[in-house]
Amino acid sequence: MRHYETAFLITPKLNEEETEKLIQKMADIVAKKKGKMIKIDKWGKKKLAYPVEKQNEAFYVFFHYEGEPDIPSELERRFRQTESVLRYLTLRKEVQAVAKKKRRVKRKKAEEISEEKEDKERFKEDETFVGSDASEEEK
Repeated sequence: MRHYETAFLITPKLNEEETEKLIQKMADIVAKKKGKMIKIDKWGKKKLAYPVEKQNEAFYVFFHYEGEPDIPSELERRFRQTESVLRYLTLRKEVQAVAKKKRRVKRKKAEEISEEKEDKERFKEDETFVGSDASEEEK
């Protein structure tokens, strides 16, 4: 299975409920085609760099998924049929890049955990040091 990222812009004229319905409809296509949705990023309404179909802003949505090559083509076919979608773009992610990102995330988590352990150990040392000073002063 290949990894893909699809970005699409939805017209700001739709209300929140209609926008969510459209996003869910597009996400269901991935499931119907036996793909696996990894992540849905909803950036919300953002200003466009230049007007697209006389619109100055759009609702940004990103799908991260894996599946067969027919999924992006089906999504793009549906985007062309839907007037509410202003623009779309699908990228095939390289497997190496995906694996590299996963390793980077794991490494970062491991570093955070080790830093937390070091902080706890330092805190314990400080407590014992402060506690030993207090007991000597009392004597």
